[in-house]
Amino acid sequence: MPDKYEKLVLFFTHPTFLSGIFSWLGAQFLKTLIHLIYGRIKTLKDLLANMFWRTGGMPSSHSAVVTAVCTSIGIREGVESSVFMLSLLITFITMRDAVGVRRSSGIQSQKLNELGRELEKNQYIHEYKSIKEVNGHTPIQVIMGALLGVLIGFSMTLLK
Repeated sequence: MPDKYEKLVLFFTHPTFLSGIFSWLGAQFLKTLIHLIYGRIKTLKDLLANMFWRTGGMPSSHSAVVTAVCTSIGIREGVESSVFMLSLLITFITMRDAVGVRRSSGIQSQKLNELGRELEKNQYIHEYKSIKEVNGHTPIQVIMGALLGVLIGFSMTLLK
């Protein structure tokens, strides 16, 4: 029976876990590269924040992660398994949420901030504190994240 350290090593080297981690890192790296190319990153702080914390943009890291994990589970457990079916449903929900709810709330928060700044400018309110603008995804960003996830999920699982 493996001891607790061997179990920990098995966990962190499991192909499904690695698929999820590397798809997230890959998506965040591509996002950061795109932002660098377009000159949207000015400081090291911006670079690190974009690489590790910021959401939204091309490709969707949420879609990449759930698709990579789902792909890995499908290969390892079989597409007829209950765990694959569950992961597939979670993948669809996550991707739908990225395009729908998160994008809508991002647009709404932008409009509320515009309204708040206008009210402040016209002195209807004394001080307006902006709300966080959550960045959702366009359908193409979600599709590209999903394609990246499938590619990494296959690669990590078949190479292991």
